[in-house]
Amino acid sequence: MTDDEIKSLLRRIQSNIRITKVVATRSVKGKGGDTYAGFSAAWNTVQDDAGGGIDALLSDADESKSGMTLREARVAHLMVAMQADLAAHDAALAGGNISNNYHREAQRGIKANYSRMIRETLAGAPAPADTK
Repeated sequence: MTDDEIKSLLRRIQSNIRITKVVATRSVKGKGGDTYAGFSAAWNTVQDDAGGGIDALLSDADESKSGMTLREARVAHLMVAMQADLAAHDAALAGGNISNNYHREAQRGIKANYSRMIRETLAGAPAPADTK
């Protein structure tokens, strides 16, 4: 997969992803103890799992066509998890729990590692059920 194909796929995933609930937590250990960052958000749904019941009956969307493939879901997870990791380190820096240098190096490493993992996920051969 070329860089342009990867960028195009990432843009498509980002513009098409519809998240009804996201939960991500991280902790950073530092000289002053542990610093935590957590996100939990719900969007435009009356049902936590948004997978059935009245939501499914009232929806005009065909979820089997609009849902993400396994590969796309793994990439979306990596994108959200990276933000939780970055936020935890931001909070640790703001609270004086880690140094500016440690924060800068951690942020650089987090971005590099997640970028590598996204590339590895996208480079893998698609599973039989991973096609639309």
